[in-house]
Amino acid sequence: MERELTGTRRILSDREEFRQAMVAVAGVAVRSLAIMTRDLESGIYDDPEFLDAVKHLCLSRSYARIRVLVTNPHRTLRDGNRFVYLGRRLSTFVEFRHISEQYRDHNEAFMIADENALVFRGDADRWEGISDTSEPTIARRYLHTFDEIWAHSKPAHEFRQLHIS
Repeated sequence: MERELTGTRRILSDREEFRQAMVAVAGVAVRSLAIMTRDLESGIYDDPEFLDAVKHLCLSRSYARIRVLVTNPHRTLRDGNRFVYLGRRLSTFVEFRHISEQYRDHNEAFMIADENALVFRGDADRWEGISDTSEPTIARRYLHTFDEIWAHSKPAHEFRQLHIS
């Protein structure tokens, strides 16, 4: 019997819609999340609902994998993002990498869940975008881009270090 795909497609026009879409897509993940972002935007990636979805994924699946590509890790660390703290605590599941210099001209930002669901912004400077909880063809296309960039990017070791003052 073939599984019926029932996704929810949304057009996103502002920060709050984007935040809600991130929570929804993270919530449908059962294996993996692939995130490409400039700096783990505050209010999105450190939102309590988003963090709960990520934590639930990691703690309910021993094989869960969360990969995060960040263009500007220094700003993320300076701003004290709670997602980074969660990633440190769940380091078995969460890996951060710096986007390689050769890929820094990619201006999109996106998150893909399980090769099936996605949230996408064509311009990382704007909140307009789309989300869909069941769009495997498009999700796989962006996951292919993500995997290529991931393979050429270096681990963000500073995200692993705990700085004690």
